[in-house]
Amino acid sequence: MPVRVGHLLKAGLDTVVQVSREKATEMLDFELKELENIFALLILGGFAGLPSPPSPIAVELLPYMEKELTVLLARTDLSQDPLGVLMGMLEID
Repeated sequence: MPVRVGHLLKAGLDTVVQVSREKATEMLDFELKELENIFALLILGGFAGLPSPPSPIAVELLPYMEKELTVLLARTDLSQDPLGVLMGMLEID
């Protein structure tokens, strides 16, 4: 009987560890998306009224920003409720 209980505890612990890893992965993905948005905003900040980097630097970075520009355009639908996205990620009701 003790062997069976030990097996159940190990299986339960493995499940808790897996859920924690999945949550951590989701949070890292969210942070990566936000960092990409911040990078794009820093380079293209002139459109939002922020100081822009020197033009030669911005022009050199534009070819590498294709993904960031796509992300920036895709995130425009969330511009009205960015806190809602964060709260949904954190599962806060």
